[in-house]
Amino acid sequence: MSDRTADELSLIEDFVNTRDLEEGVERLGSPPALAAWLADQGLAAPDETFDDADLARTRTVREALRALLLTNNGGEPDPGAAAVLTAAADAAHLTVAADDRGRAALEPRAAGIDRVFGRLLAVIAHAQADGTWERLKACPWHTCHFAFYDHSRNRSRTWCSMAVCGNRAKARAYRHRGA
Repeated sequence: MSDRTADELSLIEDFVNTRDLEEGVERLGSPPALAAWLADQGLAAPDETFDDADLARTRTVREALRALLLTNNGGEPDPGAAAVLTAAADAAHLTVAADDRGRAALEPRAAGIDRVFGRLLAVIAHAQADGTWERLKACPWHTCHFAFYDHSRNRSRTWCSMAVCGNRAKARAYRHRGA
């Protein structure tokens, strides 16, 4: 994996993890919090503002991405997630653009939050093209769903943390076998 792909996928991972289901922490709790997070990630200008509708759409896109990451970890596909992301791509006006060397890349032509979604979707397309997308997963533990990158050689990592969620699953399976 190239450094570019690693950086790009860590952006998707960080985005999905702005909501910690287990701890009940929402880092995108308000439009100013959204603006600050996006600016920190280089996805928006420091003075760019967003409204409640942008925040709601951002959360919807984030959860659609989480659903894709659960699918990457063996979960059932969520057709609603595909529809959300397709709508986001349409609104972003994604297009193929060539750089000075003739390398093609997806670029959003929209502004505001739609441009942000376009940039995130372009990351996914690039990772799918280079074969790294399937390594970005979400933990299947029902109260976790934390995003992580599977660095294992055979792409078999299941849990965000074997010490926490993996241990919970093993203990639960043990209890069910003993009952």
